[in-house]
Amino acid sequence: MIDRKTIIKNIPKALETVDLPKSFGKKHQGKVRDYYISKDSPREAGKRVILTTDRQSAFDRILGFIPFKGQVLTQLSKFWFDKTKDIVPNHIISIPDPNVMVVKNCQIIPIEMVVRGFISGVTSTSIWTAYQKGERVIYGIKFPNGLKKNQKLKKPVITPTTKAEVGHDERLTREEIIKRKIVPVKLYKQMEKKALRLFARGTRICSKAGIILVDTKYEFGLYPAEDGGKLMLIDEIHTPDSSRFWIKATYKKKFSEGLEPENFDKEFMRIWFKEQGYMGDGKIPKMPIEFIAKISERYISIYEKITGKKFKVNPNENVKKRIKDNLTALN
Repeated sequence: MIDRKTIIKNIPKALETVDLPKSFGKKHQGKVRDYYISKDSPREAGKRVILTTDRQSAFDRILGFIPFKGQVLTQLSKFWFDKTKDIVPNHIISIPDPNVMVVKNCQIIPIEMVVRGFISGVTSTSIWTAYQKGERVIYGIKFPNGLKKNQKLKKPVITPTTKAEVGHDERLTREEIIKRKIVPVKLYKQMEKKALRLFARGTRICSKAGIILVDTKYEFGLYPAEDGGKLMLIDEIHTPDSSRFWIKATYKKKFSEGLEPENFDKEFMRIWFKEQGYMGDGKIPKMPIEFIAKISERYISIYEKITGKKFKVNPNENVKKRIKDNLTALN
């Protein structure tokens, strides 16, 4: 584990973005990732170079920068893509740099498949937020009375949302997706089946590491994009940005006492922002340096707990130069 002094020292060096040569294609920016799309010819689907930065998002907003976060997300995704490729193919071609994935350029399906094993969360799309307001049919799913925050559900449920690059994600139901023809029925059923299998695999692996996989989101694409293509898992999988993780050993005690579970994900940060009165609108509160360091520690710690490997990083390295050098060699 990297000590907190090293993390604090690297806050000014956090990776905000990287500009690659024009030969990599046009630069696009998501909330956390920069990506470049290149095609060898108009008839080919091409490749996508994805650079995971240290930008920190929540409530569908960029809230600041967390040192080493981009590397954790890339390396942890690599671990999970390797562990789940027998369930569904993924878009990975190569990982030429700790912060970079070269992937197949898939046609993105504009739905986030959110799988939840517990009723929890503070965001506008979480089932606990709706349940607390009195809703009992949420995402088209009927929930019983008497549930408590952070309680385990009888079985995992799928609560899909729109995939928004700008603005807030919105709740969807299975019926709405099919009625609006966002995804063909056969394809959507396939996505549901794969999402539940991925969640079951993630739950088992996390449990062995002493972690509870609370909920997560999966994104899918089609490759090649033309003629329908084959379903592929894209983006990231089972990371602190896309998932909630709790400590297994203390969950039951914390839950029985009505306390928040010990966690290793963005919920810690979301709760802090909510306490500052921020839920995605208005002026963004500035995170204190010590708080940023705590978030960075949590990202690194969950990587080490799940993979069983020590997080390797050179704090004095020029990350932008390293990325450019590694990609130039690739190109």
